[in-house]
Amino acid sequence: MASVKRTYGQYCGFARALELVGERWALLIVRDLLIGPKRFSDIQRGLPGIPSNILTTRLNELEDAGLIARRALARPSKGVAYELTDSGAGLENVVLALGQWGARHLGEARSGETVTEDSVATALRTTFRPEAAGKARLTYLLRLGEIEVHARIADGSIAVGRGDVAEPDLVIETGPGLRALLAREISPAAALKKRLVRVTGDPKLLDRFVQMFRI
Repeated sequence: MASVKRTYGQYCGFARALELVGERWALLIVRDLLIGPKRFSDIQRGLPGIPSNILTTRLNELEDAGLIARRALARPSKGVAYELTDSGAGLENVVLALGQWGARHLGEARSGETVTEDSVATALRTTFRPEAAGKARLTYLLRLGEIEVHARIADGSIAVGRGDVAEPDLVIETGPGLRALLAREISPAAALKKRLVRVTGDPKLLDRFVQMFRI
């Protein structure tokens, strides 16, 4: 394994983990690549606050640590995409656990904070409650402005992806009202009445959605 520039001088797994992914932006890059491989420009677009030189440095560090790898895109695409290695993908439970913990401390959005496709996708994964899903087989499409993320639920598992999906059982169009719903600060019926949420499909599936996703 490649050496790291910053060390804590402790022979401890937690300290070693922080040496590898504790630098600013590192875990957010991992978060986004957990949804799927991305080009440099796609990663940068999903992390609008990161300078190009810092992104280059972080990608090089993660690659040197064996957590990500580059692969040439198949034709007709051109260029290179970054993807997680098996070691990098091993951070999945860590990222989801941190996201679940952090969601309870979100509160209202601060000035200047953005919502991205990958942050919404990760939020769905971190707030999903398999025990509440049971044997349900449902597909949801969430629209937050220009952002579209879909979630397929089947037998207590979830698969989340970027973009549209064919024939969703329910389309949910929302914004800040999504956090309030998942935090149980407002009921689905009240959110619909106040137009914090709009749906296409059976409104009862919004109640089911709130049962399965919770902060």
